[in-house]
Amino acid sequence: MSEKMILLDHGSGGLASQELISEVFIKHLDNPILNSLEDSAILENPGGRLAFTTDSYVVDPIFFPGGDIGKLAVHGTINDLAMRGARPHALSLGLILEEGLLFDELERVIISIAEACREAGVYVVTGDTKVVPKGKGDKIFINTSGIGFVEEGVDISSKYAKEGDVVILSGTMGDHGITIMTRRAGIALQGDLKSDTMPLHRMVAALLKGLPGDIHTLRDPTRGGVASTLNEIAENSGLSIEIDNEALPVRPQVNAACELLGLEPLYLANEGKCLVIVSGNKADEALRIMHGTPEGKEAVVIGKLVAGKAGRVVIRTPVGGARVVTPLHGMPLPRIC
Repeated sequence: MSEKMILLDHGSGGLASQELISEVFIKHLDNPILNSLEDSAILENPGGRLAFTTDSYVVDPIFFPGGDIGKLAVHGTINDLAMRGARPHALSLGLILEEGLLFDELERVIISIAEACREAGVYVVTGDTKVVPKGKGDKIFINTSGIGFVEEGVDISSKYAKEGDVVILSGTMGDHGITIMTRRAGIALQGDLKSDTMPLHRMVAALLKGLPGDIHTLRDPTRGGVASTLNEIAENSGLSIEIDNEALPVRPQVNAACELLGLEPLYLANEGKCLVIVSGNKADEALRIMHGTPEGKEAVVIGKLVAGKAGRVVIRTPVGGARVVTPLHGMPLPRIC
């Protein structure tokens, strides 16, 4: 018997579409708001400010060690909300499916989305599905939008970074980027290479509660990696950033793969790490809080913000040398997320 596949009829809005919604989406994403199947979701707002974000995911391959396109979409949107200090509340889910996608593959992605939502404490409350002819897509593309609530007094932005602030990285660099690259190229390497995709909102909430007013900037270094994100922070704050080369955390297996492929971990994508810019005199307390969470147990101080040329990022070496770190140029690895 041939395996069941997505057909153009599944995007027609007719009976096949209704069956897809009930047999796959509602089956796994079940909640009262989504189940009403209205044209939009009505959400209760407890007051205060809303954060809103959207992102699209086209990663290839759609399944990889440590995650898949579904988990990545949920975590990525949650983290974008968290980087502004928001508590994630609800997500939308837009799917572009290619004719011929196996039903089993689609259901596997939806199950992963459901599991990621339950773990993070959010719901998918509205969505849409379109089907394109075979050859006009690549299995599945996902768009997720997210809404979150920002507590009174929380105001996080890269423009608020100050001279004397300390830069903390919540964990190792390059895990996601090198995993996708080696998987796509079919390169087998020793060591446990896997994506670092994870939600960061609970760690962020602990930081904001423990250090109110002292967390100035939060950024997740996804495409372009830590190097590009630090350049953006330096530019937006009007300051320079000095990084300690010896402090940069890279797993040995990631470092070995980068040396083999001629890559720099600073420029590789991360999907479960963030940069925290905190008041200099609160750095130890920030580390203590982060080390007390699963997401931040490997957090380290990697540098500081100093007066100087706006947008300049410099890495200092133990022997007194220095090199300027520029943003990523070109696109060495497309479809990373």
